[in-house]
Amino acid sequence: MRDINDKRAIVDALWGGRPTELVADDTGKRSYSDMTLKGAALLAFIGTVLITAFLTWTFVFNVLNVLRGVAPPVVLFSSFIYAFACFALAVFFFVFHRAQP
Repeated sequence: MRDINDKRAIVDALWGGRPTELVADDTGKRSYSDMTLKGAALLAFIGTVLITAFLTWTFVFNVLNVLRGVAPPVVLFSSFIYAFACFALAVFFFVFHRAQP
């Protein structure tokens, strides 16, 4: 079994004895993203609208399948909940986006 000095020797050999040189220097500057809160709200709104369209499409197909007798009517409950919740979230993101300066 090796002792701790052997492990340090291996680490020193692998890292060249200076592991802190591999870390970037702290320049004191902060980098800020170009993404504003209004831009993030718009991006979230666009994504939610796309998901809402997909879930509404799925709900319409579920209604058609229930009318044809292919799917049980209980499928409509969960499909409606998903579509309505996503629509409510899209409305929230739209209002949130409009409220940003």
